[in-house]
Amino acid sequence: MRVLIYERAFRRLETSLSALPGVSYVRMQDDASLQLDGAALAGDPGIDVAWLAHDLFRTGPMREFMICCLKSASLKWLQSSAAGFDHPVFAQLARKGVALSTSHASAIAIAEFVLSSVLDAFHPNPQRRAHQAERRWQRAAFRELHGSTWLIAGIGHIGSEVALRARAFGAHVIGVRRNPRGDEPVDRVLPLSQLKQALPSADVVVLAAPANRDSEQLLSAELLALMKPRSVLVNVGRGSLVDEPALLAALDRGVPELAILDVFATEPLPETSPLWAHPRVRVNPHASAESDGVSRRNDALFLDNLARYARGERPLYLRELPEIAEATR
Repeated sequence: MRVLIYERAFRRLETSLSALPGVSYVRMQDDASLQLDGAALAGDPGIDVAWLAHDLFRTGPMREFMICCLKSASLKWLQSSAAGFDHPVFAQLARKGVALSTSHASAIAIAEFVLSSVLDAFHPNPQRRAHQAERRWQRAAFRELHGSTWLIAGIGHIGSEVALRARAFGAHVIGVRRNPRGDEPVDRVLPLSQLKQALPSADVVVLAAPANRDSEQLLSAELLALMKPRSVLVNVGRGSLVDEPALLAALDRGVPELAILDVFATEPLPETSPLWAHPRVRVNPHASAESDGVSRRNDALFLDNLARYARGERPLYLRELPEIAEATR
């Protein structure tokens, strides 16, 4: 079995990878050239498996890696380090018969980003630092998370991690998802059709849903108008979940009080976007998962799944073509 892997990821895990019998590694270099056992490869490398490592999303030859996967006549399974699969390339691979596994290694990091951002919104930290710099002994009032109501749209891995942390602070959490199961770590779970009824009670609204036909423009002008005064919106799902012009108009009216945005309809966010300078917007460049633990968890998942695949077992978080096709339509 041959595995396509980024050179930096291979070097990091070489000891563990070398312990798997019957597996060889086609290593893509920073210049996108391919090597097998130290020798350069040309043409179809004959790969069975590909690992879209976290390093590739950051600084690696991502485009060339995916082109290699698309051109491969033998690729059977791809492990991604991302939770989402809404890029059209995944549908192209799935239609060729390539199985796709996603990852939820970023869920903890994103949940911590959400909690940190909301705490920063509830607490007057800049005012406190200013008082310190001025040597002023002056108290500053703040809002408590305890007793607040959170509405989380999308109770998958990310939404669940957010819910667990918010409830640990004593918040009341309402979860919304397309198909409630009953085991969600929330105080109450509702179907997506009842989002409209739940919005007016929420102090914090977190969008953590995937992009699909039901979540397109999920937060429309109509629903934004229902949000509670002083409420905080956090979007860590996809930019397509929010009607951005309607959000700007709502922010100008004062509700929600603040929008914390990690994702946008167009990325990178254009310099001309009014979101950059809006006083009620906090822009984060799709970086809520840039923690020191995501790569470590992705490495562990890949090693586990590769061992499963080598034994003929089903890898974790395997996605089927209909689900991928819906997300990438």
